[in-house]
Amino acid sequence: MKIFYKTRATSVGGRDGHVQLDDNTLAFDLVGFSNESGKTGTNPEQLFAMGYAACFDNALIHIAQQQKLEGVKTRTSCQVGIGQNAQGGFALDIDLDVEVRGLDKDAAIALVKKGHEVCPYSNATRGNVDVRLHVSVVETVDL
Repeated sequence: MKIFYKTRATSVGGRDGHVQLDDNTLAFDLVGFSNESGKTGTNPEQLFAMGYAACFDNALIHIAQQQKLEGVKTRTSCQVGIGQNAQGGFALDIDLDVEVRGLDKDAAIALVKKGHEVCPYSNATRGNVDVRLHVSVVETVDL
């Protein structure tokens, strides 16, 4: 595989600690998802949701450009849940909500399905995380 980009992050203290990119361009204080301490911060599921939403939306843009689809605009939201699995470990649960402007419903669904095949986050989670795709066709997408 040809690698286009690599980045590295380091975490200290787990869910109630600190995480930052090794180049110091981005850092967060973390809080557990229950956040009983009242501490201000973010959690790994929020960071994952942001990354997946951005990556999936970019996959859609890439496909639309490849297919020369003019006037297509998308907005992707990613909801990430965490829970305990049957084996006693933890697992993620994901919903991707995609709004598409400029295509009919069937073409929008086809675009999103293709995006799910192309997106690296989708490829990384396929087969071990429930990912549900929700597609809606809208008149306008606020960008």
